[in-house]
Amino acid sequence: MNLKQLSNILGISQTTVSRALNGYPEVSEKTRALVLAAAKKHNYMPNTKAQALATGKSKMIGFVLPLSSQHEILNPIFGDFLAGAAQTYKQEGYDTNLALTDNETQAETYRDMHAKGSVDGVIVQAPRENDERVAILKELGLPFVVHGRATGSNDYHYVDVNNTHAFINATNFLLDLGHKRIALINGNEELDFAIRRNHGYTQALKDRDIDIDHSIMFNSEMTEHFGYETTLKLLALENPPTAAVVSSYALAIGVRRALGESGLRIGKDFSVVIHDDDLSYLRNGEAQPVFTATRSSIRHAGQLCAKVLLDVIKNPSQPPQQVILEAQLIVGSSTGPAPT
Repeated sequence: MNLKQLSNILGISQTTVSRALNGYPEVSEKTRALVLAAAKKHNYMPNTKAQALATGKSKMIGFVLPLSSQHEILNPIFGDFLAGAAQTYKQEGYDTNLALTDNETQAETYRDMHAKGSVDGVIVQAPRENDERVAILKELGLPFVVHGRATGSNDYHYVDVNNTHAFINATNFLLDLGHKRIALINGNEELDFAIRRNHGYTQALKDRDIDIDHSIMFNSEMTEHFGYETTLKLLALENPPTAAVVSSYALAIGVRRALGESGLRIGKDFSVVIHDDDLSYLRNGEAQPVFTATRSSIRHAGQLCAKVLLDVIKNPSQPPQQVILEAQLIVGSSTGPAPT
């Protein structure tokens, strides 16, 4: 059904129907409610290209991913985030524009999107320390929200988990169980979230007057193989750790595989606390968590990022909206007292 057909059914001009659908204030609430009800009843879907011409809005949200990270499309963490964001966009009639680019040409990609008017705003993923994308987007005046925080400036919109606090809590939980040798298996510490998790881990140890041992601290891309390979290295040390704080569920699967092959019982001989993004297709147990974890839903973060961005698009001059989510510590079967 097109706009003309909907207009004929209602007996209202196409101009009024269009304005009612697009939230123009001069349309009465009674007329707007009538139009929206009819649109829903007859499954009317607006022509986004026509809307873009009429309103100057593309009704598209941009995601720019470096080619070196194109595997992120298959990453369940990114998938859940995008699903949460898209759910919110859909309610406002927005679609997603996903662009792959070289690392060195991200700035040009944003400038191209802005010049063509192909997106109304963007969400910045995986920020790094002093991330140049923040400065570029400010310069362009293109509405944006950062998923995470780019240390170095603080005058932009973002939604982030309190990663430092989460890893302080995770490390303290193991210390309270009597563990003194606790490893860190972290994400890539060029990324801001991993830097903050490192800070949380080291802060908890310092607060208990425990020396920082860099030989049991590892960081890289969060894959099952990295978790497996790193755990084997830790177990081969002359003085191996009895526990580890691990940055993702995927890493933890590799940790568990290495422990099993080494004849060690998780939660008995070796304890593990993970960060759990509460993934739709990779759940950390149901009634009983498999891993003790700091849990924060990545899908919920996607919904919040989208909500903030849509609000910024409507009101670009507003002060920065900054949302910090606290992770919940849940106890599973992967932790226990330090072995004697």
